Amino acid sequence: MTRWIDRFLDPITMYRLVLYYLVAMLAAAFMLGFFKIVPHDPTAIAFSAVLITAVCWISNEIFARVFKVPANSESIYITALILMLILNPVTAADAKGVGVLIAASVWAMASKYIFAVRGQHLFNPAAVAVALTALLLDHPASWWVGGNLPLLPVVLIGGLLVVRKLRRFDLVAVFMLTAVATSLATAAPADYGMVLSEALKSSPILFFAFVMLTEPLTAPTRPLPRLVFAALVGFLFAPNVHIGSFYFTPELALLVGNLFAYAAGPRGRFVLTLERIERSAADSYDFIFRSPRRLAFQAGQYLEWTLGLDHPDNRGNRRYFTVASAPGESSVRLGVKFYRQSSAFKRALALMSPGDTIHAAQVAGNFTLPADPRAKLAFIAGGIGITPFRSMLRELIDRDEARSITVLYGVGQPDHIAYRDVLDEAQARLGISTVYAVARGAEPGQYPGRIDEQLIREAIPDYRERIFYISGSQAMVQSVRKALIGMGIHRMRIKTDFFPGLA
Repeated sequence: MTRWIDRFLDPITMYRLVLYYLVAMLAAAFMLGFFKIVPHDPTAIAFSAVLITAVCWISNEIFARVFKVPANSESIYITALILMLILNPVTAADAKGVGVLIAASVWAMASKYIFAVRGQHLFNPAAVAVALTALLLDHPASWWVGGNLPLLPVVLIGGLLVVRKLRRFDLVAVFMLTAVATSLATAAPADYGMVLSEALKSSPILFFAFVMLTEPLTAPTRPLPRLVFAALVGFLFAPNVHIGSFYFTPELALLVGNLFAYAAGPRGRFVLTLERIERSAADSYDFIFRSPRRLAFQAGQYLEWTLGLDHPDNRGNRRYFTVASAPGESSVRLGVKFYRQSSAFKRALALMSPGDTIHAAQVAGNFTLPADPRAKLAFIAGGIGITPFRSMLRELIDRDEARSITVLYGVGQPDHIAYRDVLDEAQARLGISTVYAVARGAEPGQYPGRIDEQLIREAIPDYRERIFYISGSQAMVQSVRKALIGMGIHRMRIKTDFFPGLA
């Protein structure tokens, strides 16, 4: 079942999945409104949807031009849909309500550019908007999507898909457990049943957790800060938590959490300038960029890359790619494999010329070298999944640091091998050997076929002593991981590379 779900989710980017999820919720509310199953009239829902979307789009275009940042259409629509689902819908005859929706839409878009450090926004835009409507217009969010039991199946099913795509079950679980535990701790024992019932049936806790808490740009990326962030927001989310007469609301809890996320891992947006393009294999190229300031990252981590596309396809204008260069290199290297029918993003990338720019942000990932240099490692790469290993090996070469590492590198045919120069240098200088598994046309010295249990046993006789790192397509990673577990390797000794927007 999990494998089937992953195959369904793989072609969909994370942002596009969230967009589909929100559209499904709004469409369900619209349809249920005709039968009076939800309290809001479908006419008001439709009018509010058009109004908020239009104002968000126009105001974002203006701010993007003023601040000279590429506009991201998915982000606009996601924020607009969240506002539709947490602010009460209004009709055209409700002048005050219309004004509130317009103000909220403008403030949400403005917050992405004004409350930003180095081009990276600090707060969830929708949370900022409804906090301001409550403070300045005395019109708080109703969070009506969370108080409608008929919508619960859509909220739950779609939300679980989003969390699976992001691999953020730990974040959601800690948040919900903390929120419920705090609610129980601040209630009388006789009210426990009512507290639990309201938390799951009448509060926005599920929608909040699935949609707003998980936003990657305003949450910590490292595991421990992420869990602290979840616990902090969960504690403040509980309805009885207050400071004197001041009570927190869901949006204020999230804004406090966003501040913690920034303090736990300051980040910013980089505008990188293309220096040159190098061919790394028959079907792969390296785009080498110059950064205006040092990019702090660990070998093996990834970035969110954004291109200003006039006509993005259904996969949007943002992608997650590993940084192929090492932290000590002067340039930032992006390794990309091209297919016959590449996305609009990759087609635009292929058309870049020296001097063109791309935006990069959100350094993240824990697919990095262990702190203990004595740990024995095995790197297993499939295709362009070699990029994090290129970064790690280049770093070790630069530091002249020998470690016990064996590399297994699987490709379709010999000319698909990338970064052979770095792999050869690692062999010559550090004694780190690479075994190539070539599916078609293997040459002497190469393993004919794909990486399998037989190759692992032959190439790594001491495999039981090693920590395995696997990077490649989802199918390849799962196949090798399953083989390793079958060979008796504990799950905790297997690390896999994962990108929430891999597609």
